[in-house]
Amino acid sequence: MIRTAIPADVPVIHTLIRELAEYEKEPDEARATQEQLREALFGERPAAFAHVAQEDGGEVVGFALWFLNFSTWRGVHGIYLEDLYVRPEARGAGHGKALLTELARICVDRGYERLEWSVLNWNRPAIDFYEALGARPQDEWTVYRLTDGALTKLGRRA
Repeated sequence: MIRTAIPADVPVIHTLIRELAEYEKEPDEARATQEQLREALFGERPAAFAHVAQEDGGEVVGFALWFLNFSTWRGVHGIYLEDLYVRPEARGAGHGKALLTELARICVDRGYERLEWSVLNWNRPAIDFYEALGARPQDEWTVYRLTDGALTKLGRRA
């Protein structure tokens, strides 16, 4: 079952984010606290949204965390999927597909024209999964990122 996350889900979402960071070999980069997640998802002005995959017994085994983006070319919003993760022992049961299906449904219902995300080049199981759903890589684009010292240095020039 897929459902919209509620505040009581924050601890398990936080744990799943840590598990994802371990899987992606970047455990030290996952620095978000439960309080930060609670504020981002359920604060006065939510900046992000989440859905969880829940097994029949009620255990949350996966999540999708996303936010709105905007296409200047199309003139409408889209969804950027920041994280999609299903615990290894729950994979193959359709949770990942159900999470993506829910986000696609939201896009269609709201008139959003894009559902986008990034995947690590070495994550062949995820790439195969996404391509089987009809997603295609945007090979002509390279993602750039400013963080930490470089972000601070540039920001202080303003």
